[in-house]
Amino acid sequence: MTISLKARAKLNLTLEVTGKRSDGFHSVASIMQTLDLADCVTLRPSDSLDLACDVPDLAGRRNLAWRAAEMLREESGASEGAAIEIRKRIPIAAGLGGGSADAAAVLVGLNRMWKLGASADDLRALAARLGSDVPFLIEGGTAMATGRGERIRNLPTAPLPRFVIAVPMPGGDNKTARMYAALPKTALGGGALTRKVEARIRGGGDMPPQYLFNAFDDVARAAFPEIRACWDDMRSLGAREIHLCGSGPAIYAAIERKELATTVHLVMDKIKGWRTFTARAHPASDAER
Repeated sequence: MTISLKARAKLNLTLEVTGKRSDGFHSVASIMQTLDLADCVTLRPSDSLDLACDVPDLAGRRNLAWRAAEMLREESGASEGAAIEIRKRIPIAAGLGGGSADAAAVLVGLNRMWKLGASADDLRALAARLGSDVPFLIEGGTAMATGRGERIRNLPTAPLPRFVIAVPMPGGDNKTARMYAALPKTALGGGALTRKVEARIRGGGDMPPQYLFNAFDDVARAAFPEIRACWDDMRSLGAREIHLCGSGPAIYAAIERKELATTVHLVMDKIKGWRTFTARAHPASDAER
């Protein structure tokens, strides 16, 4: 049995950092959303556990998705293997959760292929050991994430604008740690703003672009000239609600008008020279279909 899955990118529609935990991680409050931008993960039966990727540096045991497969096999006692193939479309180490999405897809797919019968909660418990975004990406959609990101409360799908995503620079290994280290104490919140957005979505409200925010926005612009330059180019084209994707370095503009989103995308990509994508929320709300 061959299984192919979409490993979907995520956006943090809101992101508040609420404090530092005793385990060294930071606690957050975030509304998270999966997108139609996705990698493709294909699983085939095999006697061994192997991972191929169209980005050679991500092949083999160094990939988080391989670690996910190995952990699931060890925890479940499964004797089978799998040949895992990943075709990348999500920018790497950009704050869009691509590696986490691949790992989550492997957990979901191998649970099916190996007939393990694990529930979504079971898979999320394993996923939390792999990374902060992986538990959310087991099911995706729209959710409230707390703790270090591993505690998930699913939300209804809200109408959302179009997103134009630009990647101004490569992501570094210490990028996230650097962002947290640069975050001033005054930027720490209690999560109240995110809870207000959660309540609005639960009440059937929409998600206007002006409700989106990221605690790292100002830090990123100050720390990385490339991010600031890319941000300024987006704003010069008429985008007004611009935010960091997770802890960056990718940024996104939330744009309600299709014509403006198309213009921003084309000019940023073809004229300004930034690597740029368009994306919509997945699944889409009834109002967007």
